[in-house]
Amino acid sequence: MEDGEDFGVWLGRQLRRSGLTQAEFAHGLGLTRAAVSAWVTGRAQPRAELMPRIASLLGTDTATVVIRDTDASSGLPIGWHHRLAHRDGGREYGNAAAFAFDAGLAVLARETVQNSLDERLDPTRPVRVRFTLHELTGETLNGFLNTLKWNEIEAHYAAASQSRQKVGRVLDEGLRAMREESSLLLLRVDDYNAAGLTGPEYGDGRFAAVVRRQLDSHKRNDRAGGSFGLGKATLWATSRLGLVLMNSTLSESHEGRTARRVVGRLDLPWREVEGVAYAGPAWLGEPDTEKEHESVSRSWWATEQEVADLRLNRDSEDPGTSFLVVGAHDASGVGNTLEEMHEALNAAIADNFWAAMTSGRSTPPMLEASVRTLRNDDTVIPERRVDPHERHPALARAFRAYLDGGTVTELTSPDQVVSAEVQLDVPPLRSEGRRAAPRTHRAVLLVTPAADTDEEHSRIVCMRGTRMTITTRRPRGLGMGVDPFQAVLLAGFATGEDSDDVHAAEAFLRAAEPPEHDRWGTTEELSALYPNAPRRLTEFNAGMDATLRSVVGRRAHREDSSGPEVLRNLLRLEPPVAGAGRRNHGYPVVDRVAGQVCADGSWTLDVTLTVPQREDPWSLVPVVKFDVRSGGRPALEWGELTAKENCTVVDGRLVTAPDVRTVRFGGVTAVASHPVAATMAGLVVDIQQAREATA
Repeated sequence: MEDGEDFGVWLGRQLRRSGLTQAEFAHGLGLTRAAVSAWVTGRAQPRAELMPRIASLLGTDTATVVIRDTDASSGLPIGWHHRLAHRDGGREYGNAAAFAFDAGLAVLARETVQNSLDERLDPTRPVRVRFTLHELTGETLNGFLNTLKWNEIEAHYAAASQSRQKVGRVLDEGLRAMREESSLLLLRVDDYNAAGLTGPEYGDGRFAAVVRRQLDSHKRNDRAGGSFGLGKATLWATSRLGLVLMNSTLSESHEGRTARRVVGRLDLPWREVEGVAYAGPAWLGEPDTEKEHESVSRSWWATEQEVADLRLNRDSEDPGTSFLVVGAHDASGVGNTLEEMHEALNAAIADNFWAAMTSGRSTPPMLEASVRTLRNDDTVIPERRVDPHERHPALARAFRAYLDGGTVTELTSPDQVVSAEVQLDVPPLRSEGRRAAPRTHRAVLLVTPAADTDEEHSRIVCMRGTRMTITTRRPRGLGMGVDPFQAVLLAGFATGEDSDDVHAAEAFLRAAEPPEHDRWGTTEELSALYPNAPRRLTEFNAGMDATLRSVVGRRAHREDSSGPEVLRNLLRLEPPVAGAGRRNHGYPVVDRVAGQVCADGSWTLDVTLTVPQREDPWSLVPVVKFDVRSGGRPALEWGELTAKENCTVVDGRLVTAPDVRTVRFGGVTAVASHPVAATMAGLVVDIQQAREATA
């Protein structure tokens, strides 16, 4: 009796769905109503020999009664339920939470990915988030609208669009565009390895917080980036039609099931339709059979065909939720075409979550994100993972060095990363009393030279929690002549630590953030909870600047001409042939070379390659040459090649593992192939693609 949902809860719902009373059901079984009541309330369980008779009365099979992971009867009719107007005459002309943020795809991407990170289920794996832009036209659009029960809400749209308020004007434009252009844009956000919309229909839980309530974040994890419960409103704000559909795979079963929990929510302003006044929201689902929620639409367990017709089908059984924004648009005006909107999503994800997407040698990323674009179910722009190294190479390099323990205390070469401490004194909570002592948190400042391709540099990128970029600061008092740099400030859980001071710093900085979570400053919550909070923030910012000055203000220490500096000067990278002076991201290139001359006169090298991501492995030939002053560069032979990271060595070739971003190998030159002594010439490392053998 413990295979699925509790028997009493399951049986009570089946009786309501079938319209049977407890007395009628008891009569059919030849039992008393008290016996059935005891089952429903959980005070007793039916005997095993009664299971076939119970199944027969409910019109199902015995296995369904025993396992209880589905309802006995077929689904009730799916439809829309509209909330009636308030009896006191109050009216809402839109959801105020949707106006808490500047509208646009960039804001939507930031808020939805942050929520997915906050709901990450397995901390040893990244949460995977996929954005899909999908344009529907012609008959494909008509089929979607029929599945959506458009005929049940069309009159409500017509009435709501007549409102002279802002929401009414947006609705009117959305309806006009769909009608005149016979086109509708969907934007779907899928997350995997996330908790999903768990919990009951109306009680406390993730489902009710998202579907039924406003300003309820339902986040009990103090690592969460969000805390206001406003981020979900960006989904509805991005829809010209105020409509979002949801399909969730649950991490915890509800009613004995986990797959395809589907519901829709429509946010409209107050309206009158056929003489009846409606308050605002409406829900798509099946009618609730409980008396206290009679005629309310609740979520339903959809079939695979239903979710496919609603463009909500998921590609994995991994828990998480798919949100479908119907009538999506970029209110910021940045993206007007599908291609522009696709690029806007890519850029927003990379700008806000490059650290969460960066991995170390033994540390997986917290996030994997991708974007794709479809039209009438056909691919327009293929799905491609957002790569933090492409848009923010120096920042990603800095954070990876921190994850790998590869930071230094002083910058002496362009690829190094300095790690330094910045002190944050967290004042005690007012509730702790005046005698409580402040806690000292050691935040981490990473500094590295800027990359040639960086559009923005010489700034401090600040983050906490799940490593979303909170704010970007321009440091003060650095003076003149400072080389371009990138700096990252890791505070709270972003440091990777989990001590008491980390928890204290996380709570303090979260309280210092507005609903947008885009800066650290004085807020009403911060002032209410902490004494002297503005002063502590000012000291924290000053500490960042002072620590940064101590790093970028130093001059690199020069060693004498016989030391390692000479060897570094002898090492060079061969630039790619294509795109003079530019990095070619479509082909593997040498990123870093470290080496030394051994006692036997050979060069021992450690080489790191930047590899464009693709599904097929690369087959590469590493080439090493002497960089002589005149004449051709003599090619040397390898005495030894060894694979170190993401590759194997096969017949003098490097064969990469598929879908990687970096490759690392080691090599020792053959002394017999040196035309001159190793210390008498510079060294050039090049990488070439292996040619296919021909018959």
